[in-house]
Amino acid sequence: MATVINMPRLSDTMTEGTVATWLKKVGDTIKEGDILAEIETDKATMEFESFNSGVLLHIGIPEGESAPVDSLLAIIGKEGEDITSLISNNSNSKTQEEKVVATEEVAAKTLPTSNSQLPANVKVITMPRLSDTMTTGTVATWLKKVGDVVKEGDILAEIETDKATMEFESFNSGTLLFIGINEGESAPVDSVLAIIGPAGTDITGVAENYGNAEAAVAKSVEKVEAPVATTSSSQLPASNSNDRIFASPLAKQIAKDKGINLSQVQGSGENGRITKSDVENFTASAPVAASQPTTQNLQPTTIIAGEVVTEEIKNSQMRKIIAKRLAESLFTAPHYNLTIEVSMDDAMKSRTIINAVPDTKVSFNDMVIKACAMALKKHPKINSQWKEEAITINHHVNIGVAVAVEDGLVVPVLRFTDAMSLSQIGAGVRDLAGRAKTKKLLPTEMEGSTFTVSNLGMFGIVEFNSIINQPNSAILSVGAIVEKPVVKNGQIVVGNTMMLSLACDHRTIDGATGAQFLQTLKLFIENPVTMLA
Repeated sequence: MATVINMPRLSDTMTEGTVATWLKKVGDTIKEGDILAEIETDKATMEFESFNSGVLLHIGIPEGESAPVDSLLAIIGKEGEDITSLISNNSNSKTQEEKVVATEEVAAKTLPTSNSQLPANVKVITMPRLSDTMTTGTVATWLKKVGDVVKEGDILAEIETDKATMEFESFNSGTLLFIGINEGESAPVDSVLAIIGPAGTDITGVAENYGNAEAAVAKSVEKVEAPVATTSSSQLPASNSNDRIFASPLAKQIAKDKGINLSQVQGSGENGRITKSDVENFTASAPVAASQPTTQNLQPTTIIAGEVVTEEIKNSQMRKIIAKRLAESLFTAPHYNLTIEVSMDDAMKSRTIINAVPDTKVSFNDMVIKACAMALKKHPKINSQWKEEAITINHHVNIGVAVAVEDGLVVPVLRFTDAMSLSQIGAGVRDLAGRAKTKKLLPTEMEGSTFTVSNLGMFGIVEFNSIINQPNSAILSVGAIVEKPVVKNGQIVVGNTMMLSLACDHRTIDGATGAQFLQTLKLFIENPVTMLA
């Protein structure tokens, strides 16, 4: 299905953007991470990165033209796909947008805006919308404190959304005069996050008046729902207008910490963009160790016998979202579970042979993921989604891999898993899981799954049942490999087995359909050579 890409909001004050240059043209194949265009904001010209793969089917804003935030920028999908309805829907929405603009102009004439009340050169920074589903954000860490000098491109804070913890880059220079949301606190999108301006400026009442003025204007404007942008400012590389050095915010931060001049680093990204790995591999010294997530260490508590002692741990934004979505899944989708036992003797032998190849590392979980991808192609009803009007059968296979992180659980996605080899799956899972644990995943890397695999075997769990990761229709729970007596050819011998449990949504998957899928899955896992056919 084609994906609509909207004009992103690349700064906190941006209302419209201008396409300076298109680096791709209609008909070009786009890979995730490719630079689509250079977009001029009210503050800088920045590269706009694609978070989708496919063919560029439509360009909505030609070079040199400007358009409001959330306007149709481009459409990416499969070659030859009909996108007439998407373009038509966008044209219809323009009328509503024009009404909003006209109403806002009237409101602006009758009500004071927050910017008009600000002292000279003072900028109010608001809580950014860093993902398409984000409504509130939590400040995980402030990297600057009140009184610090801030330069354009500096990382101000790490902000926790409903999907990941992301770096927030400053688009202004000056002194950090005010922090509106403390570490660990949450606030809605567009709340006052910070104020930057000349040192010593009196900002008494600025934060309060800013909020009041914004609320007054908002009440005077007719509420018309606009399309949601699919990307966010923190995911885009910073750039300068003269002799620009394209580098991701994380690459800039690592270079700063290591004292590396970015102008000396050769970028391996699109159009020479410098990535984290380019900076880490620049010197002969060992790569920078991945930053460890902030731990919530509980201080030892002295407990007196017979005394009631409790402790409260504040729920993170991630934990709140996990609770909400899993509760919705369990109570809306009629779950049932199917369990099958799989012999792992041949899989263990095959893995030993595969890992004997230089620079190759494949886990049992990688073999299960590969087997799932192949089984899903044979049983597409498992690879489905429930909608009230119809059941959507996905003929592409995007497998989500559940990864335990400190604050809960994330599910990064291996796109087009059926087309990947075992070694590619292994490398992909290691990369995604590593960045998940250091909170460096992009929101788009956790979207679009059609099936999910959850493995607790490494913790010694023999068998368990998972809650479906909606909108998927099924999730596979993978247990530990257990050595035990088994019967082979009428003889009791020592064998290695593994339990697989498939949780299904009965609205889309009948029992017989789920059972047939497990039989095919068992065949692939017990005979790994069949996965090479």
